[in-house]
Amino acid sequence: MDDTLCGPYDGIILDIDGTIWNTTGIVAVAWNKAVEESGFDARKVTAQDLQREFGKPMNVIADDLWQNLLPQQREILLARCCTEEQIALRASSLHITYPNVLETVSSLSEHYSFYVVSNCQNGYVELMLEKTGLLPYIKDFECYGRTGKGKAENILMLKARAQLSFPLYIGDTQGDADACAQACVPFAWASYGFGSVDEGQCAAILRDFSDLKDILERRR
Repeated sequence: MDDTLCGPYDGIILDIDGTIWNTTGIVAVAWNKAVEESGFDARKVTAQDLQREFGKPMNVIADDLWQNLLPQQREILLARCCTEEQIALRASSLHITYPNVLETVSSLSEHYSFYVVSNCQNGYVELMLEKTGLLPYIKDFECYGRTGKGKAENILMLKARAQLSFPLYIGDTQGDADACAQACVPFAWASYGFGSVDEGQCAAILRDFSDLKDILERRR
């Protein structure tokens, strides 16, 4: 989108998976435990499967992964997966946050307000903020699990609530870029993450999260 005449950004909205951290290795193990204990004829998942799926609403992920199950079975299994995921992530001591995320947000928070919008389930944002150390720097968040709405709608809800005029959204997938286009919000692609994106939809590209400093400096 052409945002050259809009001035500086007045807020930064972050995606989670593929932008802030990469939980897919831990989550794959947790979900497979849930699959084993469910008794359903459901296939197990790999970290690579989850990298292709993360960023979509949770019900869509379940539909993609377990097409052979009945809708009610998918719902039950997904709930078990989310429970095991939270237990595993809370217990993990692995460092899975991408380089320079915490340091960059901490430094820039003196001049910019940071937010989170994700397609994740309830409780995931709070757990991420606790595990990454980002809790003191995130002013507000919204997610699919809380509203049942898609990313574009949640971006608009948060934007209105925070009274933002021209925020920048940072994400890593084409779905993120499309949601930003629907919400008329500029999109910065975290190219180190999970997905590929039409670069024509990008207001900026981050090869490393610390690139955000230069991107914001050019807009001041």
